[in-house]
Amino acid sequence: MTEHALAGLRVLELGQLIAGPFAGAMLAGFGAEVIKVEPPGVGDPLRRWRHMHDGTSLWWRSMARNKRSVAIDLRTEQGRWLIRNLVATGQIDVLIENFRPGRMEQWGLGWEDLHALDRRLIMVRISGYGQTGPRAQQPGFANVAEAVGGLRFLSGEPGRAPVRAGVSLGDTISGLHAAFGALTAVRARDGGPSQRGTGVGQLVDVALSESVFNMLESLLPEFSLSGHVRQRSGSKLEGIVPTGTYPCRAGPDDEDRWVAIGANSDSMFQRLMRAIGRPDLADDPGLLHNDGRVAHEAALDQAISEWTAARSPEQALRELEAAEVAAGPIQSIADIAADPQFLARQMFDSVTLPDGVTLDIPAVVPKLSDTPGGTAWIGPEIGAHTEQVLRDLLGFAVDDLYELAEAGVVQGPVRPATTDPDQRGS
Repeated sequence: MTEHALAGLRVLELGQLIAGPFAGAMLAGFGAEVIKVEPPGVGDPLRRWRHMHDGTSLWWRSMARNKRSVAIDLRTEQGRWLIRNLVATGQIDVLIENFRPGRMEQWGLGWEDLHALDRRLIMVRISGYGQTGPRAQQPGFANVAEAVGGLRFLSGEPGRAPVRAGVSLGDTISGLHAAFGALTAVRARDGGPSQRGTGVGQLVDVALSESVFNMLESLLPEFSLSGHVRQRSGSKLEGIVPTGTYPCRAGPDDEDRWVAIGANSDSMFQRLMRAIGRPDLADDPGLLHNDGRVAHEAALDQAISEWTAARSPEQALRELEAAEVAAGPIQSIADIAADPQFLARQMFDSVTLPDGVTLDIPAVVPKLSDTPGGTAWIGPEIGAHTEQVLRDLLGFAVDDLYELAEAGVVQGPVRPATTDPDQRGS
């Protein structure tokens, strides 16, 4: 069996909900050993989000796959002592947390505290606004980060209220930045074939608002040089023509149907114009390049819309495919689940829930040719690996774990009913 790309990398995940756990999921998908710490009894709040099955969120089963669940109460001094001891073993490569700035310091688990225990440790901190600055102490969630970072201002129709996507983009974008930052810091510490590592870990400071801002392409340079403030443009992108969503012939129940077309390269624009029966536009010298097409966006979109409106989505896409024009349907998750391309690419992992029910979850991406990621197991039950991790990394005897569990510090092994000391801890 091929070894996973991140095999041997050990990650301690203290975050909850989305951004931190998404970063951990990316690393776990490629073989990192991710030890997820969650509160005893209730676990990560994500366990209760969205659609539930048998008392557990289906989202959790996907987000927490390949992770080990260790239930430790960080509100107790003993719980925090366990975290410090795990770090002090020198066996944790990366620690991920996404609490509000200052919380970890209050617990004695801040960067200076943990770095003193193990100088090789890399600490990835995810928060709404970063660890410094006037807003650092404010709570931050994806909804707000998308607004503050500039994405929400661009989302929606001109002259109408800003809208959000149907998923928490700010969290997942930040999780990707966090995973990238973690691996960058690992490379800096450990070095490579042509680089000598520092041997010392560092702090990776990820802000949701900054991660969103980082995706805004040319907005800042355009504003910096000319004062231009890009506005909402609906299904189009300002300054790129033609690209957008175009209406097709209504369906059997008069429902609206659409196709997405992106023909903004010069050669593809010409192929699109010929495909829709407008060779005059394809051969117009003023439309050869994008900057010339921008001035005629409305006329070009009208020509495209007139052509698509006379066709069903299926017919329009067949003709566009034949012309080698980038286009696609507007797909729901039901459409995606039956899409031949997604099926051919094996984009769905089938897993088995504890009650035997089969569940499809997204496959691990991106796809690596030699060391691909994969799903080893689904999100575990609360504290499923508490005993294993604390015994293996800290050398705890079973009786010690019983005492911690009975004190509510951890959730793990339950002391057997027998009072025979020779059978306890065996």
